[in-house]
Amino acid sequence: MKMRNVLFVLALFAVAELFGQNNDNCVINSILSSYSERAYSTEPVTDQQIDLILQCGIKAPSARNLQPWKFTVIKDETLIKEVINNIVPGNIIIVISGVESENGTTPDFDCGLATESMFVAAHGLGLGARIYGGPTGTINSNRERFQIPAGYKPVMILRIGNVDMSIDAVSAATPRKTPEEVINFYR
Repeated sequence: MKMRNVLFVLALFAVAELFGQNNDNCVINSILSSYSERAYSTEPVTDQQIDLILQCGIKAPSARNLQPWKFTVIKDETLIKEVINNIVPGNIIIVISGVESENGTTPDFDCGLATESMFVAAHGLGLGARIYGGPTGTINSNRERFQIPAGYKPVMILRIGNVDMSIDAVSAATPRKTPEEVINFYR
């Protein structure tokens, strides 16, 4: 069974190559090489980088194109440390908040798509990024302090910073599951 799956994947690559789809695509390369960084330098993220990342979040798909999100950029290190204790000067966080009650829509999922778009954008710019869900409770209990708009709830937090290149975080990262562990082909 494993051999058949391997042959199928190789056939997919061959077909992709035949039709001009290959791994020389910067988006594909960014996704395949990204990981959730834990070690950051103190070099600050620039306003231009933040603007590009936010533009990518705005362009994310959403159900019925409702775009049920608000993005709150926090640069204040003291405020960020209330949410993420190992923050490094120069890091920022973006709080992705979704509409609190929309019947028949999927604001949490849509906010996840926006978060992923910004995550990929950060890596495309050579920055590190890490997605957090748990600390949203801290922000939710202090909405005014974190300037969360009325009618919205924090769904995700995206930490962005320049990567500390002195640490080989890629080889120390938790390995991904194999394709055989996560992919089923129904025939």
